[in-house]
Parts: sequence; C-alpha cells; structure tokens
Amino acid sequence: MSKTSSTDTPIHVIGGGLAGSEAAWQIASAGIPVILHEMRGVRGTDAHKTDGLAELVCSNSFRSDDATSNAVGVIHAEMRLAGSLIMRSADAHQVPAGGALAVDRDGFSDAVTATIAGHPLITVVREEISGLPPSDWGQAIIATGPLTAPSLAAAIQEETGADALAFFDAIAPIVHTDSIDMDICWYQSRYDKVGPGGTGKDYINCPMNEEQYNTFVDALIAGDTVGFKEWEGTPYFDGCLPIEVMAERGRETLRHGPMKPMGLTDAHNPTVKPYAVVQLRQDNALGTLYNMVGFQTKLKYGTQAEIFRMIPGLENAEFARLGGLHRNTYINSPVLLDPSLTLKGRPGLRFAGQITGCEGYVESAAIGLLAGRFAAAEQKGEPISLPPATTALGSLLNHITGGHIVSDDEPGKRSFQPMNINFGLFPELAPGSIVKPVEGKRFRGKEKAAMKKRLMAERALADCADWLGLETREKQAV
Repeated sequence: MSKTSSTDTPIHVIGGGLAGSEAAWQIASAGIPVILHEMRGVRGTDAHKTDGLAELVCSNSFRSDDATSNAVGVIHAEMRLAGSLIMRSADAHQVPAGGALAVDRDGFSDAVTATIAGHPLITVVREEISGLPPSDWGQAIIATGPLTAPSLAAAIQEETGADALAFFDAIAPIVHTDSIDMDICWYQSRYDKVGPGGTGKDYINCPMNEEQYNTFVDALIAGDTVGFKEWEGTPYFDGCLPIEVMAERGRETLRHGPMKPMGLTDAHNPTVKPYAVVQLRQDNALGTLYNMVGFQTKLKYGTQAEIFRMIPGLENAEFARLGGLHRNTYINSPVLLDPSLTLKGRPGLRFAGQITGCEGYVESAAIGLLAGRFAAAEQKGEPISLPPATTALGSLLNHITGGHIVSDDEPGKRSFQPMNINFGLFPELAPGSIVKPVEGKRFRGKEKAAMKKRLMAERALADCADWLGLETREKQAV
C-alpha cells in the first residue's frame, strides 16, 4: 500500500450520501483536509428529493438497535465507538420504532449537512464527477452509492474491465397519519417490544382476515406495474423485494414475511387472531407521516392507491409519497478491491458504501467509516489497521473483499451479491463456548441460538474497543 505522509494534501471524496459523509468526517477527524464532491444541487437522481447530504430515500429505519442479540445493533455500537457522525446524527433525531432505531429524515439529513459544512477541514463542492479521479488528486474515495451517474459508472467499467452488476430497489409508500382509521387499526410493537425512544406501541397495525388477505394478494398479482424497459433482466435484491413480487412467489409468502401476524393482538377484537397484519412505522418526528413496512413496490401510482386502500383502516388513506423504483449498481468488490477497499492496480483509489456491494444504510455508512479511516492512515504514513474479523465492521469488510463463495460448477460465474450485516458473516465461537455457567451443560435449541448471538456480540464489541485503542468500552457511548 502506498504512503504519502502528507497531512496538508486533501483527500477527495466523491458522493455525499451516508458513506461519503461518514468517510469525510472520519478523515477530517484525523486532521486531514477533505474535498467532498456531491452532484445533487447540480444534477438530481431518480430517488433523491433534496440536495441535502445523507438523504434517506428508502426507509427512515436503521433497523434493530439491540447490541446484545442483533448484528445490526452490534454494528451500530461499533460505529458509535469509532465516533461515527451518522450514528451521532441518528441518535439525535430518532423517532419511536419499537426495537428499531428510526429517525426523522429531514432532521437527520440537516444535521449531517450542517456538521459537514461547519467542519473547518471539509470543503463541499457541488459538481458532477464524470470520470475517475485524476492521478494528481492523490487519494480519493468513490462513494457514489447505488445511483452512480452513468458517465462515472462507464469510467469505472473501463478502468476495471469488469461489468458492474445492477439490481432493482423499490421504495415504500408514506401515508398521512390522520387519514388512517384508528377504529380499525391500533398501536402496538410486535410482542410489545420497547426500543430506543419507544413505548411498545410504535407501529400502526392494520388487521386482515383470511378472505381480505386472499383478495389483497390477488389484486397485487394482477396489478399494473412499471416495466423494466432498458433494465430488463436485472435481478432484485432479496432484502428489498417489491411487495407484488413477494406475492407472486406464493400465496402465503406475505403473511410469513412483512404481513406476519405474530406478536400482535387486535386491540379492537382481542379474542380473534388476525390472519395477516400490515404495519406502518413512524416516518417523521412529528408523527404526521407513517411508512408502510415492507411495502416497497413497482406498481404504477394509480394502481398503488387503489390496491393499498383495500387494506382495512387505509380505505381513505392519503399518500404523502407513493412507491417508486430505481436501479442500483455495485462493483464486483471481491475481485476488484484489496482488504483496505483500494482498487487493485490503482493505489490511493478506494470505494465505499453501497457501490461496494454492501446493502443498507448502516452498512453503507460503516464501509464509509472504514474507507475514511484507512485513507487517513495512509495519508499520514501510518500502517493501515484492519478491524478484527470477529467484529461487525470486520465481518462486513471481509464479505465485501472476499467473503463470497464461487460455485465449483460455474467457476467463471460471478456470484457476489449485496449483503446486510448478519451473524452468519461472523467467525464461529471457540468450541465449547456455549456452556451454561453453573451446570457446565451445553445449551440446546433456541436457548443455544440466543446465547450464541449474545456471546458473538460481546466478543465483537470487546474486540472493536481493543482495535480502536479504547481502554474500556464503558467509557464510550455505546
């Protein structure tokens, strides 16, 4: 890896989304100047509505904030340990969402934008970068996300000689709260779980009986959708499937997925178990908007309004935003990037965020955090310290830079796919670790699975604190 040892030369970051903003913050926090290039304000995208930095376009949720048994909560905690701007801003603008960390979209983006703009070492330049960074820029990070401009995507393809894969990502509708019929719906988190800033009643639930559910599924399958056009054949990411695509995969798919009734009791009719439930999650701090959980869609606007008003309690729903569809692009990172996210054969040029093939807001910001720290260390002439594989940060990094499996039957086929952070990416615990402390007996079944997650989480946070040089994790705001 190249070393420049210059702390006066700026590092260039292309893209002001969550990954780019976090990368810029980490670099500037290390005392290195940054030039952050963001094209919004000059050129828009198919999904963004503002020119604010770190705009959230798909969901306001950073998902689970449970750092004891959920891998997403663990990566939240690790990012907090590392001084993440994204997590600091999310914590400051959270809205109730059960066990999840959801944020007020505008407040969150405004906070990130103001903090970046106010840092004396960060310069924000509103311009589109149409090609790869010139060599005289020195170090640079491409964090242009899943909506990379076509000209830059073409330049990346020309440089790497590899095709970038693409997949469709669909956006869920948002409903005005006062248009929801609360004589039919009720407030409740699944299993009454109380999360950060929550009360255990953080979701609005719309119940369906079996007949209503089947009629709804039939309507989804028959609904008029947006055509793929020039993107024909592009695969979906399974973690963000359109609701109508899930319906096509089997009649029971939805009620075992986003419409599952488990852990919910109809407050208006507690003796009758709903056959299926549609949940809506608070979308802004005022509580005036709720988004339809798991209802990403490529249905045409008129069809969306007609079908979604079939949901009990949403008969008179007013939509602040209907669902939409956009194309996501990512590179073949395990082939193209080294363990420090540097493009092989192009020293000093790193990639970060969703363009690397991670999936999710938190994961994108986490990879931006790592890219920023790596670039800052290299600029200062210091050795690059990779996070331990036992941490959430290290596990995600390892997946991106080589954790996929290539089929022996199809050795030439590209198999790398986007991935959310999950415990399946973590190294296994040492043999015999999952033992009851008193009896010395092994855990079994669900009890064993829960203990395994807990021990992996504890190991991850301890190892992350050691990696960051922190004396004790308790001294940090986890």
